[in-house]
Amino acid sequence: MLPLLWTTFLLPSSALAAPTPSGTFDILSFNVAGLPAILNSNDVPGDKTTNTASIGQKFASYNFSLIHVQEDFNYHATLYANDNHPYRTATSGGVPFGDGLNTLSNFDWVDFERTKWGVCSDASSADCLTPKGFTFMRVRVSEGVWIDAYNLHADAGIEAEDITARAANLRQVSSHISTYSAGNPVLVFGDTNSRYTRVGDIPTVFSTDNGMTDVWVQLVKSGTPPASGSAALVCDNPSNTTECEIVDKVWYRGSPALQLNATSFEYAGKMFLQANGSVLSDHDPVLVDFSWTLGKSLRVSDPYGGPHGDFYNDLSALADISSPKAASITLRGGNRLDTVSLTLSSGETFTHGGTGGTATTLTLTEGERLVSATICQGKYNDQTRVFYMEVVSSAGRTVSAGTRTSDCVGRSAEQGWGIVGFGGRSGDEVDRVGFVYGKV
Repeated sequence: MLPLLWTTFLLPSSALAAPTPSGTFDILSFNVAGLPAILNSNDVPGDKTTNTASIGQKFASYNFSLIHVQEDFNYHATLYANDNHPYRTATSGGVPFGDGLNTLSNFDWVDFERTKWGVCSDASSADCLTPKGFTFMRVRVSEGVWIDAYNLHADAGIEAEDITARAANLRQVSSHISTYSAGNPVLVFGDTNSRYTRVGDIPTVFSTDNGMTDVWVQLVKSGTPPASGSAALVCDNPSNTTECEIVDKVWYRGSPALQLNATSFEYAGKMFLQANGSVLSDHDPVLVDFSWTLGKSLRVSDPYGGPHGDFYNDLSALADISSPKAASITLRGGNRLDTVSLTLSSGETFTHGGTGGTATTLTLTEGERLVSATICQGKYNDQTRVFYMEVVSSAGRTVSAGTRTSDCVGRSAEQGWGIVGFGGRSGDEVDRVGFVYGKV
């Protein structure tokens, strides 16, 4: 389990009305050139504080849905003072203490983490001077629409040691996705310092190992990236064309419960110019529009509970089962909810949590579904956990375990849907729980 380095908050309650079935949002990736001027001018004219203030003002004016910034170091306070996004990560510090990675968002999130690269290189520049790495957060776009978002700033330079370190960086993010984002929709965007044309760079890793799509490759290059070893597709800044390749990239994938599609891609440098027409950063920001649609056969609820324990998600397994239906559900509990377990009519069983408490089982009859639940959370050893859960069937029968608290929410499947699995976090008890719904 990775350490959590962010103050947590309570997950939002969801209304019992049907969730919004589709929507749109946009994302921006921007290296804001926030290294102290004495260390790096970034070859950008003008005063860095003034330029950073202008970037923040433009963030507020354009109101992008989700922004990842890199090199947000010593001018961070100025950036935030001029922006008005409601959700923003706290800085990890300037040089040499911080990683320069931050997020500004119109969406809330949980499980924010910062992870330092396991490998860095100073062969071309001082990449080991700061704890560069990547961040992870689970973003709530809408009810039942959660997307794992990664921000990264990989090792720079073209020396052999740099290329080796950079490849290790991307593999480190890919490994995290495989472990902690299994079954989930994912966005990866940031300053990769990678090019498809450069021998030794591996921007294909997210496609080959994580089933993700590079938006530039999809929408600009007709699905075929430039060949490794071919001539670099050099861009101006700002660029007048998207046919060239920059190191700032965006990958995405949906899930069995969410269709996610990139609908437009652009280099947005012309949206970020000084009054005299000069650029505000040495990087051209990348702007992508997305549309999303809830799944036709599987969907997920908002989860409830705390940020402790290990991740679990039944969604991937359920995607391989045709028309999954619940046959029985077992809850174990005493003072708190210890275990959730559900068996499908096809025989598969999903179990999460520990072995304590008393078990209670509800066996369903033909045509009976699990349609709603009440979940209560509380504090134990200063950690938020699920204390109680009651699940109700379409016949009005119930199963429950644990101890009720005053902090409870309701979850309800849409008409014609039923609970067929879980997603959340657990250890020796259930720390967080949400539901996977299957269409009958």
